[in-house]
Amino acid sequence: MDINKCKPNFVVFLTDDQGYGDLSCFGSDDIKTPNIDNMAEEGLKLTNFYAAPLCTPSRAQLLTGCYPQRVGLSYGCDNAVLFPGDNKGLNPEELTIADVLKEEGYTTGMFGKWHLGDQREFLPTRQGFDEFWGTPYSHDMWSKELNRDFPPLPLLDGE
Repeated sequence: MDINKCKPNFVVFLTDDQGYGDLSCFGSDDIKTPNIDNMAEEGLKLTNFYAAPLCTPSRAQLLTGCYPQRVGLSYGCDNAVLFPGDNKGLNPEELTIADVLKEEGYTTGMFGKWHLGDQREFLPTRQGFDEFWGTPYSHDMWSKELNRDFPPLPLLDGE
């Protein structure tokens, strides 16, 4: 294999509750992130991105390149985000960044919190990802104020 013909790795991090300046590569003196700093130095560091302030819409926006309203995910069913058992999620017919990368010959994977629908038809493996290891929704949805009985938080390997 000719090393000059290899495609670059393509890695995207989406983190909840992280501010722009929380990484040392963006100027933080409080939090040291040497491995991320190294990746930013050797690769491409994006410095301008507009995200929705909640899990479900920001993930829909990142994966599709569309406003969350355009893909029907600016809100969950009855709450600000999707909850366990909601009957909607990211439509499998939507074109995602994973679909585009697969068309270019990439192997794709999604690791971490999905939060775009926990029903089988909405899972990452139905959205262009070859591999998924993570949780289908947030770990902090068991607030006593909600007075809801949710199933245990699953850790999924694939579907």
